[in-house]
Amino acid sequence: MILPIVAYGAAVLRKVAQDINTNYDGLPKLIEDMWETMYASNGVGLAAPQINKNIRLFVLDSTQIFEHLEADEKGKYPDEPGIKSVFINARVIALEGNEWSYNEGCLSIPKIREDVMRAESVVLEYYDENFVKHTKTFNGITARVILHEYDHIEGKLFIDYLKPLKKKLLQGKFNDITKGKVRVDYKMIFIK
Repeated sequence: MILPIVAYGAAVLRKVAQDINTNYDGLPKLIEDMWETMYASNGVGLAAPQINKNIRLFVLDSTQIFEHLEADEKGKYPDEPGIKSVFINARVIALEGNEWSYNEGCLSIPKIREDVMRAESVVLEYYDENFVKHTKTFNGITARVILHEYDHIEGKLFIDYLKPLKKKLLQGKFNDITKGKVRVDYKMIFIK
């Protein structure tokens, strides 16, 4: 089932999400719905707070990015061809490498894309959809998507990395999103 994406301005997007366990009601269906919602929205990642669930869960499919790279971009990133994975109760263990800039967007903040600096790689501890624990290092675009989605379960948004002047210049657009004055081609809800 395709779920509505929570728009910027909703309180759930600013809360630190809660851990879950194997008894979380309807988890397999929720994960399935998150995949369906993410693909229907043309996203590459989706965190539970974006569907109004205050839990530490996100899904990502960075292969989507690599499939759409221009020919001159192919082979440029160390994580090509990307991954498709579920992350439950994720915790960042370490950020490594130099920070690099990449143009990011967010399904909860439509029509706004900005360059954001993030670390080259991340060491992450998490559980998969079968509650098998992993500690892995991710790099390149996959690390970036993980960090973007991880921020969602920490109550942060990519716009928090922007300089104050840039945020001020975008404030009108943020207000429009909060008020529902934005057109998207996916289901979206506007709540406080």
